[in-house]
Amino acid sequence: MNYTKEEIIQYIQEEDVKFIRLAFCDVFGKQKNISIMPDELPRAFETGIAFDASAIKGFGDEAHSDLLLHPETDSLMPLPWHPEHGRVVQMFSSITYPNGSPFECDTRQLLKDAMNKAEQSGLSFTFGAELEFYLFLLDDNGKATKIPCDRAGYMDIAPDDQGESIRRDICLTLEQMGIRTESSHHEEGPGQNEIDFRYSNALAAADHAQTFQRVVKTIASRYGLCADFSPKPLENAAGNGFHINISMKPFRDDLFSYMIAGILANVRPMTVFMNPQYASYNRLGSQKAPGYVSWSAENRSQLVRIPAAIGEYRRAELRSPDPCANPYLAFALMIYAALDGIENQRTLPEPADINLYLAEPQVLSRFEKLPASYAEACAAATASDFIKTHIPERILSIYCNA
Repeated sequence: MNYTKEEIIQYIQEEDVKFIRLAFCDVFGKQKNISIMPDELPRAFETGIAFDASAIKGFGDEAHSDLLLHPETDSLMPLPWHPEHGRVVQMFSSITYPNGSPFECDTRQLLKDAMNKAEQSGLSFTFGAELEFYLFLLDDNGKATKIPCDRAGYMDIAPDDQGESIRRDICLTLEQMGIRTESSHHEEGPGQNEIDFRYSNALAAADHAQTFQRVVKTIASRYGLCADFSPKPLENAAGNGFHINISMKPFRDDLFSYMIAGILANVRPMTVFMNPQYASYNRLGSQKAPGYVSWSAENRSQLVRIPAAIGEYRRAELRSPDPCANPYLAFALMIYAALDGIENQRTLPEPADINLYLAEPQVLSRFEKLPASYAEACAAATASDFIKTHIPERILSIYCNA
């Protein structure tokens, strides 16, 4: 919801809020925060709260360490796992230099820039995320193991499914925070779960994806478990996907086709940002994780799947990203790729209405492959004019030269 600064200050006073967490993330999407007291909130709104950026990878060095956080009034949400007395709330924040100029590694701002570019073209894009995670047991010292909490399979039920109550508590907690989920179920892997979000604008969807991982880890710890969002936690089981659904307004069949064509045309150089870990490439190409640049209606062996729907409810599902992706960068690149397809009226290839996991080598040879390693993904990104146009050089360097 959109609040004024005065309304937020009044809310803080009336609801006995004692800590305001100013949230942001590094270039890889790892969430960070600073807690301030209520008396500091007016100063935060007026001038920002300084922090030492030199300790955050890619944000600065000891000689140029100060950056400022500016809380955004439309991002207020309670953290309901804290006590009602002395409540804690969270606000996402923009990042600037001390002179007020935007910080180029603020990926949340990069997403806002992409949304503004789409709006200038008369378009808007909405996103729905599907995030998978594993639940593992802890050892006697409270450390995470690789022992799944159950041996259930896809959409199994309790008591085989030991994550049912945990998913319920996660969904209820998210609801208290104003985040609406759509569905949840046990996934294919042992101890693997999935929760899907309702559609929202790109910025809200990315904020929700950021908050979701924090909520899942918090609730899992209450059950004496560890939540694992890494791309391939178990060598011989399904990896964790971050399936991203995108739709557009106004909807037209031709624009929708151009949008998908743009995503397919730019997906290889985008991959390092969608799959930012070395282990990400152990997931791609197996157990419903795509390995080729292809699309089809409903077919889950493809990179882009078009679920069954009519008219303005049609959406495209990109199935390659994993939960370690920075959602702000992922959504921004998908918007820019969609706009590239629309502006250049890119031709959509023929659909691949086959199971690519069972296809013969001569059939697979017709399709371009996704990068098979982190190094190959970096090479594709650094050679891409599309990436150089839309991703700041500093962020590209952090991803590919670190």
